[in-house]
Amino acid sequence: MPGIRGPSDYSLDPPRHPSLSVNSKEPYNAEPRRSDLVSSYITPVHFFYKRNHGPVPLVDDIHCYHVTVDGLIDFPRKLFMTDIRMLPKYTVAATLQCAGNRRTTMSKVRTVRGVGWDISALGNAVWGGAKLADVLELVGIPKLTSSTRLGGMHVEFVSIDKCKEEKGGPYKSSIPLSQATNPDADVLLAYEMNGEVLNRDHGYPLRVVVPGVIGARSVKWLDSISINSEACQGFFMQKDYKMFPPTVNWDNIDWSTRRPQMDFPVQCAICSLEDVNTVQPGKVKVSGYAASGGGRGIERVDISIDGGKTWVEAKRHQKPGIEYVADGFDSDKWAWVLFEADVDIPHNTEIVAKAVDIAGNVQPENVETIWNLRGILNTSWHRVQVNVSHSKM
Repeated sequence: MPGIRGPSDYSLDPPRHPSLSVNSKEPYNAEPRRSDLVSSYITPVHFFYKRNHGPVPLVDDIHCYHVTVDGLIDFPRKLFMTDIRMLPKYTVAATLQCAGNRRTTMSKVRTVRGVGWDISALGNAVWGGAKLADVLELVGIPKLTSSTRLGGMHVEFVSIDKCKEEKGGPYKSSIPLSQATNPDADVLLAYEMNGEVLNRDHGYPLRVVVPGVIGARSVKWLDSISINSEACQGFFMQKDYKMFPPTVNWDNIDWSTRRPQMDFPVQCAICSLEDVNTVQPGKVKVSGYAASGGGRGIERVDISIDGGKTWVEAKRHQKPGIEYVADGFDSDKWAWVLFEADVDIPHNTEIVAKAVDIAGNVQPENVETIWNLRGILNTSWHRVQVNVSHSKM
């Protein structure tokens, strides 16, 4: 499209922080170290995980760049960045999480397909831009609309990004129109991240941010928006990111039997420790993140130092100096919660963490019960092994 293009190779990809753990070089997929991930409530852009499906698009002329809005609507139009920036600007603190986060642990049960993510395929940022509900009003769709006059019920986002899964076509995904037109859902067309212009890895010049939903629905490098009668029929909606039971394999899979995954389940992970650690006997700090989809706050994070036999409650916090309340007015409902606890470790043991959200949802105990062939939504108890050394370290 005018102003932006998708390069055919990776030679024009942007530079990245050298400390990132690279899980795939081409396309570039990488995550930060555990300790870097939770070093602050707002994840620095350079430590925010990078999820790409092809070469990163390149903007040649921002003044020519525009987004086409069409489909089952009365007033199709092209929106330039000046049009979008004229709308009221909102900032939303929201955690984006790849559905494949913690896939490496799931793959230890049985082999799965997909990028091998550890526990850091997520990040918490302050996104700035126009609400999608306001954008859709420009094409004649009122707020809180679930169906247009012409029968449109889904909003499809199409990227300039080209990917092999779409046979060289663009990445695309969709959300229900009822969610897109609901101002309280805080769906954004974002042009800023942490108070700065989006960088190329994160969707410059414009991306969708759908809070509380798996990252696959927050389409980057936006090319067009289409109002359709059915959900997006693209690969990443119909043949990926669906939750199957452990009995389904690649020989008996029927993609049509499952809905596309949207909200992500309650999740937490320990970031202050690696999978296996050697420590001195005594106090050990256990800290990490917890998050749940759909705007559900974190009611509790439980820590066990005996593999889950007994538990203590961790302290939770978000913004510095403000008490976190799971459904409080001052809390960021779309954002993660950081937790910490000091525990006494006298001998070798397994430390376990699990979170509970305000709906009472709790993480499953074992990964085996939620194993699926695509390795998505591993929200089982997070476990780390601690070995006690009595020699000086």
